[in-house]
Amino acid sequence: MAVYTQLGPEQVSALLSRYDAGDLIALKGIAEGVENSNYFVETTKSRFILTLYENRVDPADLPFFYSLLKHLHDAGCKVPRFITDRNGKWLQEIAGRPACLIEFLQGVSVTQPTTAQAGSTGVALGEMHAALADFAGTRANSLGVAAWRPLAQRCTEAGLDGIQPGLGKRIQSECDFLERNWPVDLPQSAIHADLFPDNVLMLGDHVTGLIDFYFACTDARGYDLAVTHSAWCFSTDGQTFRQGVSHALLTGYVQTFPVDVPTRDALKVLLRGACLRFLLTRCYDWINTPASALVTRKDPLAFLRRLDFYSDDANMATIMGQMT
Repeated sequence: MAVYTQLGPEQVSALLSRYDAGDLIALKGIAEGVENSNYFVETTKSRFILTLYENRVDPADLPFFYSLLKHLHDAGCKVPRFITDRNGKWLQEIAGRPACLIEFLQGVSVTQPTTAQAGSTGVALGEMHAALADFAGTRANSLGVAAWRPLAQRCTEAGLDGIQPGLGKRIQSECDFLERNWPVDLPQSAIHADLFPDNVLMLGDHVTGLIDFYFACTDARGYDLAVTHSAWCFSTDGQTFRQGVSHALLTGYVQTFPVDVPTRDALKVLLRGACLRFLLTRCYDWINTPASALVTRKDPLAFLRRLDFYSDDANMATIMGQMT
């Protein structure tokens, strides 16, 4: 979550007048994340998240996100609902941006997950994958393997080696490896594709919500597991692998949604791909985020360190041993 488009209380009050949502009491921009503009909204009746969709989100994709969350909610998964106005409309416009009022879920995002919290998240991810087995909607992964080299080239032209000397060459080498080895026949479904700790709400050790589905797409379920593992199982700077967290996350997942043999065999490649994807998008945002944006830029090199870790066969042997 982030704030790129600034809103005042008058604008939000006008939007709320279309709903049976009460009168505005409090409005606060949310700085975490990098994708859309998000506000915490409190009214005389309830609390909500107001999301404005910025340039990276195609408005044509919003019906997919709506139907995905409805499907998951109806299946009993802990996800927020889109709120409809008095006319049954869930998609609005404010400040020239498509916007949605979204259910507020109780809970907080953790920065250093415990093993118990990681285990609960593994279970929640497995439950989500099970619930999506019969979801009919599809959306291409716009940040999949085919997008990585073009994005790397854009970053190189914008000054990639200014982040770290030689980074462009390292990324091109990884693109070569992944394009040669990327699996193309793994089981697929809709996936979250961005299940970082800040997209999981917790009360104590229990998951109360999975949020921020705006990278959701149709891709290999194993890739979703790889993204989640890379996001949860390291210190924030990527320098320390948290082995207990890894074991708990993988155990929670496989006990809920067993991993097929082809996905297990491809996991090393999927993990490296997950790291490259976030290394690249963090590099792009590091270079291009406007100074005026209320957004916290994230260190790209934290995912270069993860990538180096997963590239070591001894480290991967440890991870694979945790899946038995």
